[in-house]
Amino acid sequence: MNKVSFVQLSPSDNVVVAISELAPGHILEVGGESVATVNRIPAGHKVAVRAIKQGEAVYKFGSQIGSATADVAAGEHVHSHNLQHKHDVITDVPSTDPPAAPAKLERTFEGYVRPSGRVGTRNYIAVISTVNCSASVSQFVARRFEGDALDDYPNVDGVFAVTHETGCGMGYATLRHEMLSRVLVGAARHPNVAACVLIGLGCEQGSMGYLFEKHGIVPLHAPDGEKLTRDKGDAIPVLTMQDEGGTRKTIERAVQIVKDLLPVVNANRRETVSASELSVGLECGGSDGYSGITANPAVGCAADRIVASGGTAMLAETSEIYGAEHLLVQRSRSPEVALALIERIEWWKEYVGMFGLELDNNPSVGNKAGGLTTIAEKSLGAVAKAGSTALEAVYQYAEQVHQKGLVVMDTPGFDPASVTGMVAGGANMILFTTGRGSCFGCKPTPSIKIATNTAMYDRMIEDMDLNAGTVVEGSTVDQVGEEIYNKILAVASGEKTKSELAGIGDYEFIPWTVGPTL
Repeated sequence: MNKVSFVQLSPSDNVVVAISELAPGHILEVGGESVATVNRIPAGHKVAVRAIKQGEAVYKFGSQIGSATADVAAGEHVHSHNLQHKHDVITDVPSTDPPAAPAKLERTFEGYVRPSGRVGTRNYIAVISTVNCSASVSQFVARRFEGDALDDYPNVDGVFAVTHETGCGMGYATLRHEMLSRVLVGAARHPNVAACVLIGLGCEQGSMGYLFEKHGIVPLHAPDGEKLTRDKGDAIPVLTMQDEGGTRKTIERAVQIVKDLLPVVNANRRETVSASELSVGLECGGSDGYSGITANPAVGCAADRIVASGGTAMLAETSEIYGAEHLLVQRSRSPEVALALIERIEWWKEYVGMFGLELDNNPSVGNKAGGLTTIAEKSLGAVAKAGSTALEAVYQYAEQVHQKGLVVMDTPGFDPASVTGMVAGGANMILFTTGRGSCFGCKPTPSIKIATNTAMYDRMIEDMDLNAGTVVEGSTVDQVGEEIYNKILAVASGEKTKSELAGIGDYEFIPWTVGPTL
C-alpha cells in the first residue's frame, strides 16, 4: 500500500490535503521543499505548504477556494478559522468551448423495455399518493405486499408507496403545484415502474384533474370487481378515498388492483439493450476532504463512459455547483446552455436571500468536520462527478430528461430531495458518493454508494458498494472509474445494491417544492 501522507491536487496549489492524520512536526516534501506541520492536521483537512498572507488567495484543485482571513504560516492548518470565500457569479457568456465528443463505447445491459421505448433497470409497482391525506392509505396498501406476498412473482421487484407532505394548501397551478405534479407524473411514468395506481382524497388542491389536463395522465376508473389483466394502454388506475367510501374500502380496492397487476408485471422479462439507455443521476452526500480527490473524480470517469456509450449523466445540486459553475460554463454546448445554468444559480441566490441566507453558508457541519471549508472548495470537488464532456442541457427540477450526454438538473443539495428530482426526471440508476457515510436508497431506482475513503468503507461495509479510497492507495482515478462503470452495468442488469439488500428506499422519495403553505 502507498504510504503517502498527503496529496497536492495541482502544482499551483498552496495547500495540500492530509491523507491520514498528521502530528505536529510531520515533514511534508512538496516541490523539493520540506515543510513541517505546525498543528495536528486531521485526515482530509488542508495544510499550507508555504506562507499565505492575510487576504491572499488560497488555491486547491488549481482554483481559488477562498482567501486567508489571517496570516498563515507554512505547515499551518487551513480551515474555517483562517479561510473564507466570497464568490462572484459569471453573468456574461459571449462564447463557450465544448470539448470534442468522446470515442464511442459499445456496451450493453439486461433491462426491461417498456411500451414507451424507455428502458427500466427494475420492475416495480408504485402506489402513488397525490396528497398527504392519502399517504397512510398508500403505505398500508404497499405493506400488504411485504414478506412472502410476492413469492409467486419473482420478476416483480416490489410494491412501494410514493408519499409526501403536501398536495394541498398551495396555489393552484403555481410553481409549487407544478413541481409536485412533475414529481408525481415522473414516478408514474418512470421506466423502473411497470404499473401504478394513483390514490387521492378527493378535495385536495393538487387535484388529479390537473395531472390529467396538464400532464396527459389518462385515468382508468376501474369498476369494483373488474380485473386489470388486459392491456389498458397508458391508462392508470385512479382512486379517491371520498368516492370509494373511506380508508378501509380504498385500501381493499387498491390492494385488489395491485393483485390484478402482479401477473401482468411479472410477465415482463429482461432483454439485452444498449448502454445508451442508461440515465444515471450523480449525487454526493456526507462529503469530506477526500470526496473531490477520490470518489467524485472516479464517478466523473464513469460519467464520461456513460456519455461515450450514448447514455445520460445527470449532475444536480445547483447549490453545490455554485462556486465551480465556471467549469461547466466553459464546456457548455452553447452560450444558451451556459446562460441557463447561470440563470438557475442567480435564482438560487435570490431565493436563499429571501430567508437571510447565502449560498456561501454551505458546506454543512459534517462537511466541515471532514475537511471542507468553503462552498467553492466543496463545489469544485462536487463538479468533478460531471467528468469532462460537454454540458448539453439544463433542466428544471423533476423535468423529464430526454437529452443524451451530460446534463444538469436544478435541485437543492439536500440528498433525498435532489435524488427524487433526478428519479422523477427519469434516472434509472443513481451513483451516490459519500465520505462521512450516507446510508441511502430511493425506490424505484437503485443507488450505488461509493465510499471516498477506505476507513469508512471498512467501517460501513454493509452500506457501501464500492471503495474509491483506493485512489490514494495505488489505484488510478480512471481504474476506479472503470470499476464504477462496470458496477453500473451489473446493477442495471439486476444485481442488488447494498441499500436494496437492506430494504432502504421507501422513505427517501421526498419532493422539493417552493412556495408558501396556505
